[in-house]
Amino acid sequence: MTGLIDFCKNNNIRFLKEALLKDYLTFRVGGPCRLMVFPDTADKTVSLLKYVNDNNIRYFIIGKGSNLLCRDDGFDGVIINTSDFESADIRGDRIICSSGISLMKVCRAALDNSLTGLECEYGIPGSVGGAVFMNAGAYGGEIRDIVSSVTHITHGGKIETLLSDKLDFGYRHSFYSDNDCFIISAEFKLSEGNFSEIKAKMDDLLSRRKEKQPLDLPSAGSTFKRPEGYYAGALIEECDLKGYTIGGAQVSEKHAGFIVNKSNATCADICNLIEHCRETVYKQTGIMLEPEVRFIT
Repeated sequence: MTGLIDFCKNNNIRFLKEALLKDYLTFRVGGPCRLMVFPDTADKTVSLLKYVNDNNIRYFIIGKGSNLLCRDDGFDGVIINTSDFESADIRGDRIICSSGISLMKVCRAALDNSLTGLECEYGIPGSVGGAVFMNAGAYGGEIRDIVSSVTHITHGGKIETLLSDKLDFGYRHSFYSDNDCFIISAEFKLSEGNFSEIKAKMDDLLSRRKEKQPLDLPSAGSTFKRPEGYYAGALIEECDLKGYTIGGAQVSEKHAGFIVNKSNATCADICNLIEHCRETVYKQTGIMLEPEVRFIT
């Protein structure tokens, strides 16, 4: 990694050696990566991606780490962390936000400018890039409802902008689920609204999250995708798995759709519990749950 470190120094890109992934993932598990880099401009990222690709260096892109799991022995490569891409520019009823900014900050910026359309996303802990990547949503709304365009860097280093109709949005899926483009920014098209009404809805949805979800313990949010016609949490609870524990990992006693880091869980604990839930639910219901959490490999 000496060459990449020199490259980062020469291009003024912040980096950390042997950064522990558990410090950057909301599950609070995961071993070290060889190098974590924090590009803060599109030009620096284009150069960085060209360098790692030309030198066959393994890399993985993360945002706020809210839907990811990393092995206990870490990742033998480079983590590209988007957290230094953090800005939101209000232009009338549109917000142009960089990929690394948290969805919560963008929601609050919308509120401050009396713009409606982002309320259902309030409380989701991820970054804008991660939200676009997985078409994040809750309470009847999804990111695709408000995205007008997304700008990214291709594997070949070209900067492109795609309009919403080219983003292939689906349930927890987007154009970016099937390629390795680096999301730079997204433009959200909102509507003018009433500050008090927007705030009341955001407060209500956040209150519901706190009441129903185990926000006091590390997790990656909903562990499984929703099977068509069913709810993963309800299926898991029906199989008497609520509170089931392997090592330090537990099926939340508050919401069975969440696996939580109850007590210094390892990645192995969480993976074993995920598989136990899938196997048990399948045996008892015939429905195979699909994990929503992604693995850094």
